[in-house]
Amino acid sequence: MVQQLNLGPAGKVAIFQRQPEPKVFSASEIIFEEGQSGDYLYGVLEGAVDLVIEGKVLETIEVGSVFGAGALIHPDGVRVYSAIAKTDCKLAYMDESRMLFAIQETPMFALEVMRNYSERLRRLSKHPLGEKA
Repeated sequence: MVQQLNLGPAGKVAIFQRQPEPKVFSASEIIFEEGQSGDYLYGVLEGAVDLVIEGKVLETIEVGSVFGAGALIHPDGVRVYSAIAKTDCKLAYMDESRMLFAIQETPMFALEVMRNYSERLRRLSKHPLGEKA
């Protein structure tokens, strides 16, 4: 558990998740698909995850990053991208009620998640749809 504290927002997801074990995905395994309703926010504890829209990799995220919160906070609850394990990975996860609890108990958690998403948005605005400079 001490190691998870160094993982930024993903480590905090692990602390607040209801289940004792992270979800494990094999390389190329689909975590969720674009258009599905979303039940969980995920934090990468080990490995890497590709975020994909219409078959194109937008970004590869790694240890410490979080993803999937949009479906929990947007009224329609729908995933706007797919998440696919790029490598074997372990993901912490939490549902909406746990996310709200984490925000209430640790307001810095919300700021860390927003910072993580803000950094992703900045990267994507420089290189839309995963285009490399």
